[in-house]
Amino acid sequence: MEFSILTVILVLIVALLAGMESILDQFQFHQPIIACSLIGLATGHLSECIILGGALQLLALGWANIGAAVAPDAALASVASAIIYVKAGDFSTDGRNIAIAAAITLATVGLVTTMIVRTLSVVLVHQADRAAEQGNFRGVEFWHYVALATQGLRIAIPAGALLFIPSSAVQAALGSLPAWFTGGMTVGGGMVVAVGYAMVINLMATKEVWPFFFLGFALAPIKELTLIATGIIGLAIAVIYLNLQKNNSGGSGSNSGSGDPLGDILNDY
Repeated sequence: MEFSILTVILVLIVALLAGMESILDQFQFHQPIIACSLIGLATGHLSECIILGGALQLLALGWANIGAAVAPDAALASVASAIIYVKAGDFSTDGRNIAIAAAITLATVGLVTTMIVRTLSVVLVHQADRAAEQGNFRGVEFWHYVALATQGLRIAIPAGALLFIPSSAVQAALGSLPAWFTGGMTVGGGMVVAVGYAMVINLMATKEVWPFFFLGFALAPIKELTLIATGIIGLAIAVIYLNLQKNNSGGSGSNSGSGDPLGDILNDY
């Protein structure tokens, strides 16, 4: 599909906010579920992009900056894959998995733009230092906003380039891919979501948390339970758990436990 001028402007604003939020981490516009949903809202494909964002969010849960290691660029992956997904016009499961597989490649490419912008930021910091030496607080603030704008432009510029590629060209490029390649991307796109969530479980898994994971997996296949019902069940269990923890910690000293009621029960067995 071709985008109107208003749609292009809205998508560019979302891309700009996603790039800036990847540094600020205040309103989480760079998170896949938020970025894809906003692009879906701007392009008129909200439900499809929410599903794409949810799948990418599971993948991005395992991404984190550790020391000098920089995580893949979730902002560029989310924005670019959502644009490609909408332009391709294939909202089936295969089309979504291809968009997810493309997002992984785009996330790696985003590291290059991140390095370029961070190198440019060194120059901007020196300009801010000069302004600070002169007591020019407005100058320090100005270079701060310039550095922040460059972070937004590193997402907005690639997004703008994708927006001006004709939809027919995107569809023709995807249609020219061999079946073995698209099949592999479909399988890979489905696997990486599970791998990302498995990485998160591996980080969070403790003897106190495992029962909640098992309960969630047991409730998920029940078709009669909606997401709202499942959320209410989870909230009720969390309240019960907190009350048990409070009562356990408020007991007598001779009967004091670890402060974790579920852990105490598991330790007894």
